This record gives sequence, structure tokens and C-alpha cells, in this order.
Amino acid sequence: MTASLHCTGISKSLGGRVVLSNLDLAIKAGEVVSLLGPSGSGKTTLLRSIAGLVDPDRGMIMLGDRVVWSERSVLPAEKRRIGMVFQDYALWPHMTVAGNLSFGLRAQRLPEQEIAARVGHALDVTRLAAFRDRYPSELSGGQQQRVAIARCLAARPALMLFDEPLSNLDAALREDMRIEMMELVRREAATVIYVTHDQAEAMAVSDRIAVMRDGRIAQFDTPRAIYERPVDSFVAGFIGGFSVVPGTVRDGLFSVLGAATDSLRTPGAKPGDGMLVVRPEDARPAEAHPGNRLQGKVLSSAFQGRCWRLAVELGPQRVRLDWPEAPPVGSSLAFSLPPERCIVLTN
Repeated sequence: MTASLHCTGISKSLGGRVVLSNLDLAIKAGEVVSLLGPSGSGKTTLLRSIAGLVDPDRGMIMLGDRVVWSERSVLPAEKRRIGMVFQDYALWPHMTVAGNLSFGLRAQRLPEQEIAARVGHALDVTRLAAFRDRYPSELSGGQQQRVAIARCLAARPALMLFDEPLSNLDAALREDMRIEMMELVRREAATVIYVTHDQAEAMAVSDRIAVMRDGRIAQFDTPRAIYERPVDSFVAGFIGGFSVVPGTVRDGLFSVLGAATDSLRTPGAKPGDGMLVVRPEDARPAEAHPGNRLQGKVLSSAFQGRCWRLAVELGPQRVRLDWPEAPPVGSSLAFSLPPERCIVLTN
């Protein structure tokens, strides 16, 4: 049976460095949540704290209605009903696929009939029944990953933790495995925390994303809300593909800092210094929004399949734009942005 998770005031320091700082996180039962952030943001330490592999310094962790960690009470990792899928799969090389799945269940002293039923179900749902007698060395990387997921499912955890589970796979296999893996956990109605530094991966798998920075959660929302309304320049810059351009808002118009270019209408933006968020796909021909026209110099272009990704210089600033063709490098390019898509961050 899946469970909700509540982390309250979690703090942790390692080697004199603050890794987690008074962090709160609430996840509903059956929800898939990604922890997204750069290296050192604290996401893996938070995951390991939830799993019981690291003790926080302060705070409380509740799984369902049960406290699994507090400063007064600690439930051992093996009793938390938490399953973990590691980056390196962590399979026993001397055991068959079925052996890897049943080992932990036997350690729990479950009846053999129940072990057989759990292993059989996990192998069926991960399409591994034909490989039950093979050893990990006889499997592909994607198959080994499925074994790691099947082992986790066989334990029937209240919460599943994924720590960069696809980073060892090549790009094409990673996308296939991501789709397959999330179809599986959603079919099993599992509560999932998924750690990644890959923005596209987090966007694809999550009901909500917690963007982490310096041991805190900078923004916790749906993928769409984070993409369309980042709360600050860090989130906008990290979430992928955006350009964040400094400037000033005056009388509802945004002027790019240091650029001899027209001003943009930015509805609702507060007066003063700010950062304009420019999404590549928002770029339009100059005549589409003549009141929101900018002009810059083309620095580079790269073919993206359906469009060209341009780097365009606006004075001392640089923006990335998606464009239907590749203008000559060094040429001038006039473009516009829809006013309703012009978000100015003031922090």
C-alpha cells in the first residue's frame, strides 16, 4: 500500500557545509515527484535521509501516519517499507534474476508461497519472466534496470525512490526506459521520488517537481507551472533552454541592460531592475508584435530538426531563439516576443 510523505524542517550538515537547510516537502500518496537540481543542491542527501541511509541533524520525516525519523525516534531503514532503485542497479552478480528478487523477501522471512507470488508478479509486469534464470552479466543495461525496478516492486514498498536511475544508459535507451518505467509505476499506483539533474527527464515523469538549490526547495509545482511561471532567475535558468536577460522596467516597458534596442511591453511587471525570461520557442518575426520588437546580431545557429536554435547578441547580453531558418552568422536579426509571454523576475 502506497503512502504519503511529509518532511518537516529537515537540516543536515556534512563536513561543516550545510547540505539541507530547514527543508519542508509534502508528497501525496500515489504521486510522482522529481527532485531536480545541480550537483551539490542536496537532492541525493534528502533522498538518502528519507531512505534511512543518512540521519538528518534536525527535523521530522513521516511516511503515512508514522514517524520514521525525528530527533527522538528513528525507525531503521529496513523497517520503513521504502524501496530504492540505484544508479548502478546494485544487483547481486552471483544470483539469477529471480534470486535477486527473492533475496530480500527471504530476509523478511516471508512464506515461500508469498515470495513466489510476489516474484512472479514483479517479473510479469516488468516483462522479465523469460529471463528469470539469467544472471545480470547476461542482460543488457535496460534489462538490468528492469530487474532493479522489479526487485523494488516485489518488496511492495510504501514509497519508491529512484536515484538517477537512467544515467548509465545511452540517450535512445534512456528515453524508452523512462516511458516504460513510468508506465509501470503509475500502473502500480506507486508513490515515487525521482532524483535527477536532467530537466527534460523531470518534466516527462513528474506530477510535480521540487527544484532544489543550496539545500532548499526553490520552487515546488507542476512541470507546466514551473516552465511557464518560474519564481526566480535560478529556476528559470536551470529549468532549461531559457535565457535570462537583465534590464529595467519603467512605465510598463522593459529595456535590456546595455543594449541599444527597443523596449518591450511587459504587462504586470513591477517598476525597477529585473530579469526578462526569454523562451526560445516564443520568438516571432518582428512584424508579429511590432510593439515588442528587439534586434540583435546572430552569433551561431544549430539545426534542431524542426527549427534552428540561434544564439543572438543583444548588446552585452545573449539570448537563445528558435527560428525557422538559419540567418548568416554576423547578420542582424529583428524579432518580437508576445507581450503575454514576457515574464520579468524582480529577484
